[in-house]
Amino acid sequence: MKDKIWLSPPHLSGKEIEFVKDAFDKNWVTSIGENINEFEKSLQSVLRDDVEVCVLNSATSAIHLALMMLNVSVGDEVITPTFSFVASANPIAYCGATPVFIDSERDTWNMCPVALEEAIQDRISNGKKPKAIIVVHLYGMPAKMDEILEIADKYEIPVIEDAAEALGSTYKGKSCGTFGRFGILSFNGNKIITTSGGGALVCHNQEDKDNAVFLSTQARDNAPHYQHSHIGYNYRMSNIVAGIGRGQMEVLDDRVEARRKMHDFYVELFKDIDGVEVFSEPTEEYYSNHWLSAMVINEKITGRNREELRLAFLEDNIESRPLWKPMHLQPVFADAPYYGTDVAENLFDNGLCLPSGSNLSDEDRARIKEVIAKFFS
Repeated sequence: MKDKIWLSPPHLSGKEIEFVKDAFDKNWVTSIGENINEFEKSLQSVLRDDVEVCVLNSATSAIHLALMMLNVSVGDEVITPTFSFVASANPIAYCGATPVFIDSERDTWNMCPVALEEAIQDRISNGKKPKAIIVVHLYGMPAKMDEILEIADKYEIPVIEDAAEALGSTYKGKSCGTFGRFGILSFNGNKIITTSGGGALVCHNQEDKDNAVFLSTQARDNAPHYQHSHIGYNYRMSNIVAGIGRGQMEVLDDRVEARRKMHDFYVELFKDIDGVEVFSEPTEEYYSNHWLSAMVINEKITGRNREELRLAFLEDNIESRPLWKPMHLQPVFADAPYYGTDVAENLFDNGLCLPSGSNLSDEDRARIKEVIAKFFS
């Protein structure tokens, strides 16, 4: 059997082991240490917006902490896109709150500003003003932040910016993850850079970061004994894992460039195939890291559908996946409110995520090209 071509495999630089070894050599195998401090500084430097970063064990933990710090609790409602991974919505349930799902718009596949304002107005009219808005930059594509922030400011609702997939992406020259009251980053094994598992909470002041560190380390009060006046969590990143992150940060620009080149590869590959659209920036104001390249197939034009293409890839041992199944269609959130039309549903029915790794070889691309040529011939 041919070697597996994965959708988005980890891509290590070889430098990570130096920082991990340093943690062992200095016996800093805990949740404090030089790797954590330096990893946070490097992230702050890349985001370039005078931010403070708290690294954690996952992006899901970061969303949960952001919600906690905005006092989201039982009975509250939080607005979030329906078209996203479940980790954008699960932390809302952790707080005992209810997610209110919003449809996508067609330009960026992200939260639709029109449906967002409709939802806010309707929830307020029912006596339930949303406590927060979670915005997602899907597959690395920036959302329409100007419009979304204008609406959020109008109704005085804080924004949590889920940039888990968007490290290295910008909107109008400003880094994704720096627009909201809080930003979220992910370093999961399939992300643009990885620490094997991990995430970060992006804050705009030292007080918020200090509070995040406090809550993520079991909320231990400043006392010589173990005293706790608040509920805390075991969410802080370890110094060993942060060492992997330091090594990865040294190649972040290269990884973004490689992912964008994979996107360009697909644009060229599909340019003469009617009925296929490659997910791309709508204007030059958007700069996507193209964490995952994706496409939509119009079956009425091509006579083929995305599931047939997925199976054709699978037959050649190439991984591809359908786009996210909308959250309002998930059994676990079947009773949650939803606002919009059928944009996200159509994307799910007709879209496919394509192999996007920054370490794909020319031989890998040739295999992908061969499958595509055969499938549409």
